[in-house]
Amino acid sequence: MKNADLQFKELQRGSDEILAEKDLMAKLEKSIATRKPLVVKAGFDPTAPDLHLGHTVLIQKMAQFQSFGHKVVFLIGDFTGLVGDPSGKSKTRPQLTRAEVNANAETYKKQVFKILDPVTTDVRFNSEWLDKLTAYDFVKLAAHANVARMLEREDFNKRYKENQSISVHEFLYPLLQAYDSVALKADVELGGRDQKFNLLLGRELMRDYDLEPQVCLTLPLLEGLDGVHKMSKSLNNYVGVDESPDEIYGKVMSLPDEMLRRYYEVLSKKSLSDIAEIFGELASGKLHPKEAKSRFACEIVEKYHSEELANAAKENFEKLFSRKEMPDEMPEYRYAVKGKDIWIPQLLHEIRLVASTSEGKRLVKQRGVRVNGEVFDNEFYRPAVNETFVIQGGKRKFARIKTA
Repeated sequence: MKNADLQFKELQRGSDEILAEKDLMAKLEKSIATRKPLVVKAGFDPTAPDLHLGHTVLIQKMAQFQSFGHKVVFLIGDFTGLVGDPSGKSKTRPQLTRAEVNANAETYKKQVFKILDPVTTDVRFNSEWLDKLTAYDFVKLAAHANVARMLEREDFNKRYKENQSISVHEFLYPLLQAYDSVALKADVELGGRDQKFNLLLGRELMRDYDLEPQVCLTLPLLEGLDGVHKMSKSLNNYVGVDESPDEIYGKVMSLPDEMLRRYYEVLSKKSLSDIAEIFGELASGKLHPKEAKSRFACEIVEKYHSEELANAAKENFEKLFSRKEMPDEMPEYRYAVKGKDIWIPQLLHEIRLVASTSEGKRLVKQRGVRVNGEVFDNEFYRPAVNETFVIQGGKRKFARIKTA
């Protein structure tokens, strides 16, 4: 195990805040002296079925603790996911069912091991202890916080001033997350900077339960591909860790140039000196921005798939966008033409190139549909008898259609 100073310096990289730094140093020194690893906790509410690069900022920090020999607890909030984390939200989240949360949790368990060591990671579910709390226990837990303190939260305060609804169960969420730290006797809790209130409440609640308070380590929130908003599936500005190599590579290549350094610093395994060298070459004109972006895209694809698939994704991208070629392989469909014409939005929906016919109509209107390589801005296509044609929906989705 590295000495405390080295661990501390490496843990600082990419972190937003460490509360309190002296406490973390003391815990690291004690861990080395006693040969007892720290319990490092991070919670993830499975409110959507996939992890994206925004989630990995935190998971990579967990992996760093893990590499130092500490015990990492990947906590799946199957109970708190039913409540819905209000952090950073301008309105109450829609509540999920237990079945939806459990289904999403299964995908989290599978995807997280693309980064964490499956042998040494402790996967827990907070329903283990929260399901056991009685109504009396909840009342006792609620007594550890007051409404005035809850309204200090920026998001709650903003909603209160704007006369936006705040449900009582949302006030319970930070307490439930704090209680997770009590149940696990956490030494360190990780979270995004929007989780700071919840993490600090866990620190206070541990004191109330006569436990040594946890250290709170917050991490920056990664902006999505739009370069503006936090990465989110609901905003469709995300890169999913379980997406295909072509999708990951293509999405990263669409990243605004001005966001590239931030992505390198937050997500790349390269050292800060190597990253500084890359951007020095960019500034001098020695390195083209497209090449720098391609290197980063390959690194991300390799991390979640393989080097071979990263190289193939790069080649496919070059075919499509640099040499304007179609991919060699694509899904094929037999399509029965009803009448003389094919309604393109319906076809795109049926072969799953779009999520709905309305999305298909928008894509046609935005000139995002091509038939045999040519832009097609008409909603209806009249094929020849038994024709085979290639349809493209958006930048990277193709299908070969055989009509009947």
